[in-house]
Parts: sequence; structure tokens; C-alpha cells
Amino acid sequence: MTRSPRLHVGVVAVALAVPLVVAAPAVQAAPGGGHGAESADELLVIGHRGASGYRPEHTLASYELAARMGADYIEPDVVSTKDGVLVARHEPEISGTTDVAEHPEFADRKTTKDLDGVPTTGWFTEDFTLAELQTLRAVERIPDVREENTLYDGLYQVPTLDQVLELRDELSRELGREIGVYVETKHPTYFDAEGLSLEEPLLADLHEAGLDKRRSPVFIQSFETTNLQELHDDGVRVPLVQLLSATGAPYDLVAAGDPRTYADLSSAEGLAGIAEYAAGVGPEKVQVIPRAEDGTLGEPTSFVADAHAVDLLVHPYTFRNENSFLPVDLREGEAPDDYGRALEEQQRYWEAGVDGLFTDNPDTGVVSRELFEQSGGQATA
Repeated sequence: MTRSPRLHVGVVAVALAVPLVVAAPAVQAAPGGGHGAESADELLVIGHRGASGYRPEHTLASYELAARMGADYIEPDVVSTKDGVLVARHEPEISGTTDVAEHPEFADRKTTKDLDGVPTTGWFTEDFTLAELQTLRAVERIPDVREENTLYDGLYQVPTLDQVLELRDELSRELGREIGVYVETKHPTYFDAEGLSLEEPLLADLHEAGLDKRRSPVFIQSFETTNLQELHDDGVRVPLVQLLSATGAPYDLVAAGDPRTYADLSSAEGLAGIAEYAAGVGPEKVQVIPRAEDGTLGEPTSFVADAHAVDLLVHPYTFRNENSFLPVDLREGEAPDDYGRALEEQQRYWEAGVDGLFTDNPDTGVVSRELFEQSGGQATA
């Protein structure tokens, strides 16, 4: 597979503008197929879409900064181009994460599609070749909350998965520790219908990068179930992670007329079923510790204990520093974009027994883990 040249636009320089935290050496991923962590002491900080609290998400700058801040894993979401190349975007619809609307040559590509049962209007990656897509530049997805990130609008290309894997290798060698990749396949049923299956090119990219071995620092995750089960049945050796949600149902089950919901999959019985094909689960964080009626942080559920009982890792999402994403009792100041007491929130989750967490602010995740370990690292679940 031909690799595209990687675009650096002062990535290192802007990365070093943020204080860095040195993390403990990254751990090796557990084997897939329902096997859990090698050690309960291996707690992972996963850079959610990179360090997306500080740079536009799913850019090489965001991933690089996450690694330099101490993240053990960086998380690219992958979607497909028209010519079957996997690129890192949160969704196939890219009007909110690129400057595509400012390109008159692509005005006629704007359309409305059914995305997992929801009519969605915009520009879609599968309508662009890789060459066309890389004429675009990334922009901040939530500028009202992260105004500072808009400073970097227009600097960075949409990277391919190959480029992310190359960056991972470079940073692992430079930093002297293994940086892992935690890849999410986005909307696999949707892309299957487009004739652009995500799994085959994903496995090809991992193979080319030498990351398809049993001990490779890789997780593959999905909100759908069928693709993960098929990967397991095909003998994929890296661990698989079933993403879950506090609401709704996996779209592959909806499309097949299967009545099971995420709530069903998140029950003790459902988790036992997931353990037959996956090494871990990625629950929405409120499934681990819900919010009370007044919006404060409540008490842990049995989720972690139920998952650990069937040898599943638990990596909840998403931890962010801004008030708008925190329980009301952990907010500071009046503005939604003010930072609240995110360290306290994360320590509550470490205490509840989670094995890792997804965070937009990897430096905060590293510090919260250090504080938990310094306190004795005693999980309550």
C-alpha cells in the first residue's frame, strides 16, 4: 500500500507549548478473545482522538501531543475514502471537522444521506478520493467550548491511518516507550452498504505496520457487534473492545431486527456474552458512576464488578476538563469552558476499579492515575 507523505506544521513546536508529564512505560495489550488484563496494576490513559482538548481532534498534531503528554494509547476513529483508504475522522460527515464548506470546488458534493437511520446533511468522506480529501484542513469541532483550539484551524490535513501508525512508531522510538493505537471502526454497517468495508483495509494497515501480532500494542473497538464477532471468528490476534452506551442500541442489531439494546449488552448476562469475543468493554462513563438526580456524581454501579467477573477490561469514555462535561458538584466558575475538578472525577473512577480511561486531556489523565497510585491504588469495586 502506498504511504502518503506526512504533513508536519510545527507540530513539535506547538506541542511543547503545553507542560508535559512523563508517563510510566506503556503496557502490552492483553490478548483478545475474552481474556482480560495481564495485571490489575496496568492502568491505561488513552488519548481520546489524540489530545483533543488542546488541538483539533484526529490530527497528527493532536496524536503527537497526546503521546508527549504521557498517553499510553492514541485513539484514531477510522472511516473510508472513495478509493478505500482509511482516514481518521470522528464521522464520515466532515462539515464540522474540516473546512470543506469553504471549498467551492466541492460545493456540489454536499448531500443528505441516511447515517444509521438518521438523515444527515453535509459532505461525506466516501465521496472524496484521498487526494481530494487531503486538500482540506481540519478545524475545531466544538469551538464554543474550545475557542483556543481554533487557533490551529486550517493547519493540519486529515491523516490516513497509515500516517497515524507511522507517527506511533516514530514517537515510540523517540520517547523510549511503546505508544499504542486504539482504533475505532466508525459505522461499519453504513460503510458495508457503500461497498467500503472497514475491516479488511484496517487489518492490512496493521499488518503492514507489524502491529497484527498477539502482543502488539493495539485495540480494535466498535459500537457495533457483528464486525467484532467476525474479527474474532477470523482469528484476529489483537484484543477487541465492545463499545457501549447508556442509551440506544448497536446499529447492526437494529438493522437486523435484533431487539437487544446497549442496556441488554451492559447487563451481567450481556457482558458474559461479550466476553466470548472481546477482551474489554468501553462503557459510557455514567454506566460506571451515574449522575444523581441533581446532576452530582453518584455512587458506582455493579458494572465494573460484572465485567471483571467475566475477565473483561473496562475503559470508560470520555473524560474532559471543562465544566460543561463535569458533574455539577465538580464544576468551578460560571463559564461552561472553565476547567472544573476533573482530577477528582477521574480519581473516583480509578477507585471504582476501571482499567483505563479515554480522555481529551491526557496530561490530566496521567496526573489522576499518579495520584491514585500514590494513594495506594485501592479500587472499591
